[in-house]
Amino acid sequence: MPQTTARTQSTHRLFSIAWIPCMHPGCQRLFKNKGALTQHRRAAHQHSFHMLQGCLTAVEEIPDQDTPPSDTGNNCKNDHLIRDYHVKLNGRICDQDRNFLDPGALPLPFTTRQRDDWTPYQNRLEFETAEFLFTKTQMSAGHVDELLHLWGMSLAVHGDDPPFTDHVDLHDTIDQTPLGDVAWNKFTINYSGDRYRTEAPWMDEDYEIFYRDPRKVIRNMISTPDFKDTIDYVLYHEWEKRPDGTHKRQWRDFMSGDCVWDQADQIAEDPLTHGTAFVPVILGSDKTTVSVATGQNNYHPLYLSIGNIHNNTRHAHQNTVAVVGFLAIPKTAKEYLSDSRYRKFKKQLLHTSLSRILDTLKPAMTIPEVTRCADGHYWCIIYSLGPYIADYEEQVVLAGIVREWCAKCLVDALVEEVDFGTLWDEWGIIGEIVPFTNDFPRVDIHELLVPDILHQVIKGTFKDHLVSWVEQYLKQTHSSKLVKQILDDINKRIAAAPCFTGLRRFYQGRGFLQWTGDDSKASMKVYLPAIEGYMPPDMVHALRAFLKFCYIARHDIITDDTLEDLENTLQCFHKYCKIFITSGVCSDFSLPHQHALDHYSMLIRMFGAPNGLCSSITESKHIKAVKEPWRCSNRYNTLRQMLLTNQRLDKIAALQVDFAARGMLDGPYDTHSVADVPLRDCPNYTGHIDMFNSVVSTFFAPSDASGFGGMQHEHIHATPRWRQDSGCYDCVFVNTDNTTDGINGMDIALVLCFFSFSYKKVTYPCALVHWFKVIGTRPDRDTGMWMVHPSFDKDGAREISIIHIDSIFRAAHLLPIFGNKSVPKDVKYHNSLDAYRGFYINKFADHHAFEIVS
Repeated sequence: MPQTTARTQSTHRLFSIAWIPCMHPGCQRLFKNKGALTQHRRAAHQHSFHMLQGCLTAVEEIPDQDTPPSDTGNNCKNDHLIRDYHVKLNGRICDQDRNFLDPGALPLPFTTRQRDDWTPYQNRLEFETAEFLFTKTQMSAGHVDELLHLWGMSLAVHGDDPPFTDHVDLHDTIDQTPLGDVAWNKFTINYSGDRYRTEAPWMDEDYEIFYRDPRKVIRNMISTPDFKDTIDYVLYHEWEKRPDGTHKRQWRDFMSGDCVWDQADQIAEDPLTHGTAFVPVILGSDKTTVSVATGQNNYHPLYLSIGNIHNNTRHAHQNTVAVVGFLAIPKTAKEYLSDSRYRKFKKQLLHTSLSRILDTLKPAMTIPEVTRCADGHYWCIIYSLGPYIADYEEQVVLAGIVREWCAKCLVDALVEEVDFGTLWDEWGIIGEIVPFTNDFPRVDIHELLVPDILHQVIKGTFKDHLVSWVEQYLKQTHSSKLVKQILDDINKRIAAAPCFTGLRRFYQGRGFLQWTGDDSKASMKVYLPAIEGYMPPDMVHALRAFLKFCYIARHDIITDDTLEDLENTLQCFHKYCKIFITSGVCSDFSLPHQHALDHYSMLIRMFGAPNGLCSSITESKHIKAVKEPWRCSNRYNTLRQMLLTNQRLDKIAALQVDFAARGMLDGPYDTHSVADVPLRDCPNYTGHIDMFNSVVSTFFAPSDASGFGGMQHEHIHATPRWRQDSGCYDCVFVNTDNTTDGINGMDIALVLCFFSFSYKKVTYPCALVHWFKVIGTRPDRDTGMWMVHPSFDKDGAREISIIHIDSIFRAAHLLPIFGNKSVPKDVKYHNSLDAYRGFYINKFADHHAFEIVS
């Protein structure tokens, strides 16, 4: 941290930013550079359904999906986009009797309840107490009783009572909530197949499946007012209009893909479906472990969402993903594990359970039903089964294939043409399995399996293959003693990575025993510079190409150009991966996870951007739907307690939306208005400088896990003490040229402190920064990252300036250039920026950084 005298003697420089207006009618937003302007336009001015309604016209012919539509007819335009909508499933609003209304008709109010109606609670205090105890802290029943007892004792002297008597009173009040109420049901399935030879115990067991009516869950979800601006009621194809007059197809949310369009064409063959809104149902299932220290610790939840909701909203959860079932997990003695009847029964049990759970959706897959939606209008909707999110092990069961085979290649044609024995021996397909999709119209399970970035790319290709191959190469090349030293140093390099918002700290490197998905994602961000110097350049290039593929696939909007870049990157990855074969590390790349990468381009065209259909969504949901309810249980009849907890959480969430829609949760408890305080009573500013330890940067980053509208928030720190440890001083991107996008319009700086001062009654929030200079005119040849070094003047003093914080775009992450030297013992994450003189700008810190620095 610089001394006060150094700050006052440094050159003061304030950047004057020429702000760029949005230019969209009615929008007054200003932006620092063209990249921010483009991101804003994509977020704010392309998803307005009111705009879509005005652009829908009844054109009988639907243009070919790969050909951009003309500037007239069934399309919607703005400055640089053309959208083509389905002319028959065009989503017209209606009344409760399915009479179509004028597009300008006003919706009915969602509720007739009065603003001060807190039913079933007495007041806001009761509701927020219930929400705090049951949702936020998930306090145990015993602790709730103890807290309410102490609360009651403190109020007794005033003749008052706590909000609830005990946990029973709390739970009874929650259970009285009528909103969000979808009860849990149960059915059983048992074996009814061949029983020749010995009778196995598993044949006589009843397997319980708990579920909620998916139709009711969907109706609750699609009617949530919070989602009114993040729902597509009409499927579309989208083209970007280029300055040269050409058009490029692009994909974003699920409703922009070809899969939903193909299903809509089949539905539209029935004239009764014309004017309906298409609701594709997204499913996902994944086994999870809640504890390794108790007996029954595995659960198999089934999740549901709808394809109409935008990807970034689904990725941010916001109750757009609901648990609708807990599937059975058959178990048996080891002697029966190899029994072919048992193995096939386990697979068929899953399909039969799914068919039974989804049965209530079947009638509205052919005959439209009227449903109240998030915008307050009634719509005629028709359902269909959409994509299924699953890891590879789950895909094996769903697709009826043998492990190590692909769930997407040739399955349908082979099942129809080849006998069961040949299917198993030569193609790895189990022909006797009847998929659940056979019971529903227009769908085939093999077409619905979607790309899974988490398990196929991050955990599969990166963790299971590339990281293992790197270590295997070291073991083949060096002595066991030297291998240990190198791996220890790689771990130290990873541990020396400076702090960064959202980046997990690896205090001991990545030498942990069990990798989670979060471990893999965090390690990917810092792995490349850590192995450089120890591996041949081709191996570094292979890792670099893989990381680029992963980050391209996570774009929120994918264009024709993006797909071409994705395919070229995949070819580059395969090219450089050959070194792992030539060096004897592995024999080939015909592994399910790596093979799956070849399907990504086709699957993106079918389902839109993969970031909204990744199993990281269902894995994150495990925490709220499975793990936390399990921890709150008393471990007796645990699943039933978990079901009840989920039901109560849904009720509280639904009521919170209702209260918020009526403005009942706006503002603090204190109703005293700021306007009531006379200005003369406000404290006077005496002219001193105020110091701050952090600031918040807000920017558009829909490819990352973000909130509504794709907005991301991050804290940028400049503090001498961070979390009772050493100081934390973040680096930032500083806008220095608003006429150029990306790194060419920015500089890198290390923030030394934040402060503000006032001059002529204007407050200036500022930052004191130490500048870094870019090394060379292009990124590093091996890692593909730009390099920088700290800037010093001719006297050896740091080049320090004062800048306005409005010129800071967002945080930047720097990684030391380690070269081929080991990390000194005294170098840690908090001082590595001082220990090295060259750094990579980490474009793999997150997806937004990748877009900036690529």
